[in-house]
Amino acid sequence: MPFDQKKFLVSLTKGPGVYVMKDPNGEPMYVGKASNLKNRVSSYFNKTGQNNKTRLMMANLADIDIQRTRSEIEALLLENNLIKRLRPRFNILLRDDKSYPHLRLSTDKQYPGLSLHRGGTRGKGRFFGPYANTGSVRTILGELQKVIPIRQCHETYFRNRSRPCLQYQIKRCSAPCVGLISVADYQHEVDQVVMLLQGKNREINVLFEKMMEKAASELDFESAAMFRDRIGALRKMQESQYVSGTSQNADVAGMLEKEGSVLFSVMQIRSGQNLGSRHFIHKNLLNLASGQLLQNLLVQYYQNHVVPTEVITTPAVEGARVLEAFLTSQAKRKVSVKSRVRSHRARWLELATLTATDHLDRHLLAGVDNLGRIEDLSRVLGFADRIERIECFDISHTLGETPVASCVVFDLAGPVSSEYRRFNIRGVSAGDDYEAIRQVVSRRMAKVREGQGKKPDLLVIDGGLGQVNKAYSALQEHLLHDITVVGIAKGRSRKSGREQLFLPGKRTPLILPVDAPARLLLQHVRDEAHRFAITGHRKKRSAARIHSRLEDVPGIGSKKRHALLRHFGGMRPIAHATIDELLKVDGINKQLAKRIVEYFQVN
Repeated sequence: MPFDQKKFLVSLTKGPGVYVMKDPNGEPMYVGKASNLKNRVSSYFNKTGQNNKTRLMMANLADIDIQRTRSEIEALLLENNLIKRLRPRFNILLRDDKSYPHLRLSTDKQYPGLSLHRGGTRGKGRFFGPYANTGSVRTILGELQKVIPIRQCHETYFRNRSRPCLQYQIKRCSAPCVGLISVADYQHEVDQVVMLLQGKNREINVLFEKMMEKAASELDFESAAMFRDRIGALRKMQESQYVSGTSQNADVAGMLEKEGSVLFSVMQIRSGQNLGSRHFIHKNLLNLASGQLLQNLLVQYYQNHVVPTEVITTPAVEGARVLEAFLTSQAKRKVSVKSRVRSHRARWLELATLTATDHLDRHLLAGVDNLGRIEDLSRVLGFADRIERIECFDISHTLGETPVASCVVFDLAGPVSSEYRRFNIRGVSAGDDYEAIRQVVSRRMAKVREGQGKKPDLLVIDGGLGQVNKAYSALQEHLLHDITVVGIAKGRSRKSGREQLFLPGKRTPLILPVDAPARLLLQHVRDEAHRFAITGHRKKRSAARIHSRLEDVPGIGSKKRHALLRHFGGMRPIAHATIDELLKVDGINKQLAKRIVEYFQVN
């Protein structure tokens, strides 16, 4: 018997509740909630503006089960419980079979150790967390070890030591395995670690300062120096976090939608420290509004996770006040839900969005039809045969400093990372991208002429007509007339999706549709070349800026340089040292000491 929608809609109430749509076999297809059941359910029978999945669901509709609630908050909770129990095929159900990592302090041992832990938290010891991922836990372990040297070795390794390990030598452990620290002193350090893990950074800092002052007053300068170093390590640990000086607990929850895929992401902020993000990717089968979908996902998520004091969302959640009341009832304390934020919260939001966007882009690229895109590009550029190999060049520099060129390679299967290459630009005026492109293309084509490496079918240049013409002239110099050149530039707006294509000698750019496979491929190739170029440039720039002047002194290698720096504590004392002072350093003879003095007198 067909579903009588008119009769059903007449009987519907305008109050809050949950509806379950069922197919002819009585199987649930979709579970939804509404503050006004009559308006929400009626909208499904309005055929204008429906996507294919919604039309498919409505074509198979046999019955709708209605469950009333007293409030929209109760409807939220009931909807989530029904989705988990019934698992309807048109709903998004968060699936996450990984257990969250914790930090475990083995307080059941005489000398407790700190380690990463997965699984239940009912066993022996004290647990901290959960954290977003194992990477964040390992980062915390490494930073903690620099501040307070609590052991992090396995219990079996600890019990079988007869002498201190390397961690003791580099001051990352106090060697309790061989009794170099008393149980009482070690317990003091354990207590300090617990304070740090509880976010009491300021209290620890004050405690270290008092201990340093006390040791100095007692002329125990070795202990004073140790606490000075711990204060410095603690300061660096705080500075390494994206936000310093806060003690807030918050989650930054976002939702992105692209090419039919929905990414739900939650970034954890605990005691003002970013502990990483967790991502969930699904399909928005019924094309629900982003605010409504995000609300549904948040309700599901916080059924199984700790609710922080603050939830920052992007985009804004539909019915934010209702969600806020629901989370407050879940946590049994006040929880605020915000979307318009400033200061450090805005930076959290920016970082979370950046991470989520990168994750979704990589997910989409992994499932891309690369062959179809290449065939479309071959057709657009007028190739008689299919393009087999693409090479893309990009230049990266900072105001002309340390320019680096990248060459990335794509074939029918996608990126060929083993054949990526970087080139240092030589003898080119600072910021002259035209000449830099000509040089790097010429150097690459010279190798092709010599039989070193495969010849590309297409050269892609990140730039406009000027760069394209320079690359084309380099090809002509090497008589490689059968290689096509195309430039891709973002245009004046500099917005992705508005790229223009430039061909040699043609002033009018070619503009492809936003969703054209050829444009998507060129954008992917260009972005990969840019990423590879800027990574190389940053490495080269960093190396140039941290170059030690001692490296320019003949006869000074890494060992002697380290010995000098260790003895004098920095470059300034070395630059002003006398020959007699330099001779006190192991490995420095009179001839070398004289050479160092003469070098710094001139330079």
